[in-house]
Amino acid sequence: MARTDLQVDWLRAFVAVVDSGSLSAAAPQVHRSQSAVSMQLLKLEEAVGGAVLRRGPRHLSLTPLGTELLGHARRLLALHAEAVAALAGPTLSGQVRLGVPDDYAATYLTPVLRSYAARHAAVEIVLDCEQSTSLIPKVQRGELDLALVSRDHARRGTLLFQEPLVWVGSPQFEVWRQTPLPIAVYEPTSLARQSTIAALTAQARAYRVVYNSSSLPGQLAAVESGLAIAVLTRCSAPPHLLILGERQGLPPLGHMDVAVYRSKASRANPAVSALFEQVLQTLQKAG
Repeated sequence: MARTDLQVDWLRAFVAVVDSGSLSAAAPQVHRSQSAVSMQLLKLEEAVGGAVLRRGPRHLSLTPLGTELLGHARRLLALHAEAVAALAGPTLSGQVRLGVPDDYAATYLTPVLRSYAARHAAVEIVLDCEQSTSLIPKVQRGELDLALVSRDHARRGTLLFQEPLVWVGSPQFEVWRQTPLPIAVYEPTSLARQSTIAALTAQARAYRVVYNSSSLPGQLAAVESGLAIAVLTRCSAPPHLLILGERQGLPPLGHMDVAVYRSKASRANPAVSALFEQVLQTLQKAG
């Protein structure tokens, strides 16, 4: 028989696992070890009288009971955060101008904004989705308060994590067999483009640029149409495309250093400070 008390920590662990996709990714978000998160999920399942997650070899998915619980859990956590914020002191308000590249937005920005909005619902966020090469100058000029960017040098912003670069291609066309190799690339100043050209040059692999776009949807369109292969950040590679590598004769690639970059003019803005801290808390990984 199901118990009726649902502890906030259990619900918080459950929502974090759903949003991040794994126990290991959820653990730092709730400031627990992976084993502690697993234990909280077990206690939650005992309380509701059944499994809320299916644990597959590569991913987690919601059970029907978990699907029903998720909406209630989000509302309860939002109310809890609202109550804590009300008791903590004055409510933050104002506007934060935030920048993020397309390929980082869905995977990394979503959990940040969800947590931030639950605590600071009165703050308006203005989002600018562009490549890092465009966002960095905007932060420097004070046109953006904060941006998630691929570092162009080691002192740019505060390092959050390293995002691998991967080759992607369509399984329907096997474009990687062609010589010279047709590639889709970003704009000339793009770090991903520079890494792509450097890797092919080091391998002495003949290539030709057949498509040039500064947007992620443009890169995906070139690959899906069989026009070219491309280099993307791993988080932005859709599951219907193949991750290519040594077996296809392609050279190894490096990674992007992802950082949060803040304008000098925003340092006195408490709403920006709160979002900056939320980004660090959600995305920064120890070591």
